[in-house]
Amino acid sequence: MADADDMEQVTTPARRGGWAWPALVLFAVSLLLFGVHLADELIEGEGFSFDTRLLLALRVPGHPQTPIGPSWLLQSAVDISALGGYTLLWLFGVAGIAWLIGAGKRPEAAGIALSLIGSSVIDGLLKHWIARPRPELVPHLVQVTNASFPSGHAMISSAVYLTLALMLAEGIDRSSWRGRAGSVAVVAFFSALAVLIGMSRVYLGVHWPSDVLAGWCFGTAWALLVWMGDRWLGAARR
Repeated sequence: MADADDMEQVTTPARRGGWAWPALVLFAVSLLLFGVHLADELIEGEGFSFDTRLLLALRVPGHPQTPIGPSWLLQSAVDISALGGYTLLWLFGVAGIAWLIGAGKRPEAAGIALSLIGSSVIDGLLKHWIARPRPELVPHLVQVTNASFPSGHAMISSAVYLTLALMLAEGIDRSSWRGRAGSVAVVAFFSALAVLIGMSRVYLGVHWPSDVLAGWCFGTAWALLVWMGDRWLGAARR
């Protein structure tokens, strides 16, 4: 018969994590519904007044071709934006998947692949379906070619970087406050990176703010669903 310590080891994690699954599912569904609401407004021909206000607020009054802030801020925005581009995300993603497979972590590799491929496919379908034009209110400070909604940079970077962060945090021993702080720091860092990537797209004038907001919603929801699916499969295998 198991002693009290064994029973505590078995039951404590379940009690502590019992609230997490419903909360995360509710959060992911809420994000999806909000993103769908934004898309529905655009399909019906509605616009968002904050789009225009924010784009103009980021340009020098009377000089729409000049972004506000010091000269180095523009180059920083270009550099940060590149971290959410298809080229770098796919390079990082494929490299990470190959490393995980080589390390024998095939479920984690499958999760990263699903996050990367799934978010890219969903982004392409939404762009084709809604076909929102890029903003012409201010000049674009980098070259763009496809439709505007949702922001692919915001969506795919949120999906991939947050999936990666959650999986990294999952591997940290959280039995001490240092471990818990480390897990929070990892998720916070990659979340901040996704936020900065989305903000850079608005600063560069190539996306409406609502494009980026929807990208964050869809990408974060997809990352949470992929991560929860990975945890569920892991629990089923055990």
